[in-house]
Amino acid sequence: MTRRALITGINGQDGSYLAELLVKQGYNVMGTVRRCAKRGSDRAGTDHLPKGVEICECNLVGDSGLEDLLHRFRPDEVYNLAARASSSELWTDPVSTGKVNALGVVQLLDAIHRIDPRIRFVQASSSEVFGNATEVPQTELTPFQPRNPYGVAKAFGHWMTTVYRKQRGLFACSCILYNHESPRRGKEFVTRKISRGAAMIKLGKARELRLGDLDARRDWGFAGDYVRAMWLSLQQSMADDYIVATGETHSVREFCEIAFSHVDLKYEDYVVQDCEAFRGPESVLLVGDPAKAKRILGWAPSVTFEELVRMLVDADVRSLATNLEADPSSTKLRC
Repeated sequence: MTRRALITGINGQDGSYLAELLVKQGYNVMGTVRRCAKRGSDRAGTDHLPKGVEICECNLVGDSGLEDLLHRFRPDEVYNLAARASSSELWTDPVSTGKVNALGVVQLLDAIHRIDPRIRFVQASSSEVFGNATEVPQTELTPFQPRNPYGVAKAFGHWMTTVYRKQRGLFACSCILYNHESPRRGKEFVTRKISRGAAMIKLGKARELRLGDLDARRDWGFAGDYVRAMWLSLQQSMADDYIVATGETHSVREFCEIAFSHVDLKYEDYVVQDCEAFRGPESVLLVGDPAKAKRILGWAPSVTFEELVRMLVDADVRSLATNLEADPSSTKLRC
């Protein structure tokens, strides 16, 4: 019998890669998008989705259509990717962040419990739950110390997933995802700012790229690898939580060096540090220990950091050269 999977937030970067993976595995896939989702945004949208994926507009919070959807589609697995993203704008509307990233999770879990508790569920948790972490690297046992609305909301969603697993008997997992990127990542994130900036400068559409702290470090991986870990978590005999990370960090400076050298440029000639773009000092290094995911799920990243950077740059060069999306009169990129 063909398995069915429901992906909330399918129009995001992770949703498109997950849909591709599930279709290849033979699933029938349905995905939800927000009713008020902006058309033509920088998100992956639905252009990358494979044929046959059904799309439904549905909000996780305050939307009776969620239960109707579960009744009608009867999924075997639910992947909760719907969230307000962690970016420089996360402080502009902390209430909405809390509603979607926290309350949306419990509403979905409760609907599953009432309609069909056999459904397997995985929550896309985040390294932001660790915030001011007490140890480096972080493991599944590291205490949560979130430091912004996104991290707090994600911590709530994570713990509610645990509660429904332990107290309500659901097969409910949380995958604590560290930074993961792809050509489908929104342009507001620093990785795309760098890859797109290098491409624009190479094509003569810009002369410089302004960035914040070049020494900030991140545990960066490839989105396609990370959704594979989420799928693997639901194929196990027991539900559990997993760190999904590379276990290594790289600086923004390293990212720039690889990106610009890939198009035969020196980043020092074009990248300008902009003090207005600094987010403030980062006292704790967020880097995950993926040992448990490797041991139990048999998971490991397939794309190296260098390959990831080059992948992003190549995609932006192709996009800019084909679509001419940049303003030829532009000389600076303020990021």
